[in-house]
Amino acid sequence: MKKLFASLGLMFALLSPGMTLAQDAAAPVEETAVVETVEAVAVDAAAPVAAEAAPAEEAAAPVPDKGDTTWMMLSTLLVILMIIPGVALFYGGLVRAKNMLSVLTQVMAIFCLISILWAVYGYSLAFGDGGGMNWAIGDLSKMFLAGITGDSTAATFTDGVVIPELIFVAFQLTFAAITVALIVGGLAERVKFSALLVFGALWFTFSYLPIAHMVWATGGYLFEAGDLDFAGGTVVHINAGIAALVGAIVLGKRIGYGRDAMPPHSLPMTMIGASLLWVGWFGFNAGSNLEATGGAALAFINTILATAAAGLSWMLAEWMLRGKPSMLGLASGVVAGLVAITPAAGLVGTMGGIVLGAVAGVVCLWGVTGLKKALGYDDSLDVFGIHGIGGIIGAIGTGIFVSPALGGVGVDDYSMAGQVMTQATGVLITIVWSGVVSFVVFKLIDMTMGLRVAEEQEREGLDTASHGERAYNL
Repeated sequence: MKKLFASLGLMFALLSPGMTLAQDAAAPVEETAVVETVEAVAVDAAAPVAAEAAPAEEAAAPVPDKGDTTWMMLSTLLVILMIIPGVALFYGGLVRAKNMLSVLTQVMAIFCLISILWAVYGYSLAFGDGGGMNWAIGDLSKMFLAGITGDSTAATFTDGVVIPELIFVAFQLTFAAITVALIVGGLAERVKFSALLVFGALWFTFSYLPIAHMVWATGGYLFEAGDLDFAGGTVVHINAGIAALVGAIVLGKRIGYGRDAMPPHSLPMTMIGASLLWVGWFGFNAGSNLEATGGAALAFINTILATAAAGLSWMLAEWMLRGKPSMLGLASGVVAGLVAITPAAGLVGTMGGIVLGAVAGVVCLWGVTGLKKALGYDDSLDVFGIHGIGGIIGAIGTGIFVSPALGGVGVDDYSMAGQVMTQATGVLITIVWSGVVSFVVFKLIDMTMGLRVAEEQEREGLDTASHGERAYNL
């Protein structure tokens, strides 16, 4: 301010009538000095404003990338396609005609149920910060999606790149829904509809959410341990496969199992369902990259190659063992390949993906034939044999083929033996956690409301006994 007043005083002196010629001669120089002084004052006055603007610009929220946002919307739609109609038709074609409609109803109802539970508390518990329990579960700070608006963002794997959080919520919702829907296959043709819904809600809460948090959330036990699960080998497939196996054992075998013929009633529908699963799986795997980048492209091509390898290996092995290649075997091999590549999709090279798929096709064939016969359980649609065993192969195999020497992307301080042990730990924790939760929940429901329909209803078929409708009116 002193500079400003001095400048104003000089200006008034220059304008006074008593100026001398010497003063007149000096005026241009002093006028220049005045201008420079005023400009300096202006710069000084503006400096605090500029200083305040800089932090504001730095603190500006990142804007979601439109391409990544569009990709994640498409990926979410593709995963919904996997569930309804993919899983529904794949399972529906495999059961007897009298139970077709019941399976379709069960899958769609579960999708609706888990969607609502995810919004109410599931997302918050899966991805929230659980404080002292953060190693196992999140908190309820985002219950009812509190605080999440169209302007909220979620981080991707690249610093500074974000997508709308609501899209991340929706994408992860579909993973939760398909995991619970997969369990239907182990209980098909004999489970009470009401009991299935209660089981779905409880198992989702006490098995899916903790496993998802431990594997995918910052602070989760397996996440911090370095467990690699790109798109859900442990969280989805092993988790669901173990639950289906436990449920099949607790429920008991279907009436006539091992004595009466129980062929699939519509293999064309099963083939359509498998095809929809394959198409939708591109959203499942490539969408898990969260960005439309080279990582998504790697997951995309692996979803083709590993799946094709598994379909061929299952078909050829069956051809050698039984003399004929079956369409059901080919479709089952395709699903086994999709399962096996899921945890590895964006982490292993293309040749590693082919090897994983080829191994999964043969081992899962043994799982649904030799192992199932040896143990004597009635997993109606082979959820454990395909999803459980395929998930284990994929999870362990990820630790091997993530090696840069084998074409994988590598991880910090990579050691094949160390990473395989980390992967095996994740598999073991998932098996034990899901197995214990599933057994307790199934037993509680069986002791209270009952798990299984009455014998006459099972013989009649669940379409009419449970839903009062028929899939076919001939």
